[in-house]
Amino acid sequence: MRLKWLRNYLGITLGAVLTALALNMFLIPNKVAAGGVSGLATVLHYLFGLPVGMTMLALNIPLFVASVKVLGAHFGINTLFGAAALSVAIDVLAPYTPVLTHDLLLSALYGGVLSGIGMGIVFRFKGTTAGTDLAAAIVNKLLGVSIGQSLLAIDFFVIASAGVAFASAELSLYALISLYVTSKIIDLIQEGPSSAKAFIIITARPAVVAKTIMEDVGRGVTFVQGRGAYSGTCREVLLCVVHTSEVTRIKELVYGIDPRAFVILVDAHEVLGEGFTRGKF
Repeated sequence: MRLKWLRNYLGITLGAVLTALALNMFLIPNKVAAGGVSGLATVLHYLFGLPVGMTMLALNIPLFVASVKVLGAHFGINTLFGAAALSVAIDVLAPYTPVLTHDLLLSALYGGVLSGIGMGIVFRFKGTTAGTDLAAAIVNKLLGVSIGQSLLAIDFFVIASAGVAFASAELSLYALISLYVTSKIIDLIQEGPSSAKAFIIITARPAVVAKTIMEDVGRGVTFVQGRGAYSGTCREVLLCVVHTSEVTRIKELVYGIDPRAFVILVDAHEVLGEGFTRGKF
């Protein structure tokens, strides 16, 4: 238990350091305020000369207090630790961190990628860095606006404010690119790369299709009971997860048996179990 606790805090610290490097090397020096508390702190840094890390901490503390009062004390020490670790890392590393580029597009892209990796690691180890996530949760509780819409509105406000403060719509556009890249990388770190595909197959010959897939490809198939909403017809739906290299073979087998089969193919992230990665929690 203690080892798992230590691993989580080391992971949160690593993620915070990577995020701090992204801000110091790419985003802050180029005035790319990609939403969130870090974006707002970047704006305040250039307007009033305030240190970004401590400004973030100063903004996060009242947010944390308000969230505890409105939402209850379920955020825990991990949130406080993550927010503090990021704030300290930004200010401590700033004097020693080189600025790698002043090209705005490169800054937005590489800053977004590195920030996404860092934030993804923080989330992966059950931490957060507080910030606009807490603000969005408060808005959701008080006004009933969804968390996704609240986050979008808050980030848009921060990015728009940066554009006004820096008198540059172009900087806001680059900030949007960085925000988008960060969100995609966070999802990738959280879910893992799409190394597999999931087939959902509706066919008039489910038993034959399932037997053929199991014998010819060596993949397991699960029968799921389904009923058509319009026709009311009950039939077995096939669920099968395969490696990407096996997709074409599965399609050939299914349509060779039933040319009228209805097939849905979706990405499957972090598949755990027999024939794939063994789960470790």
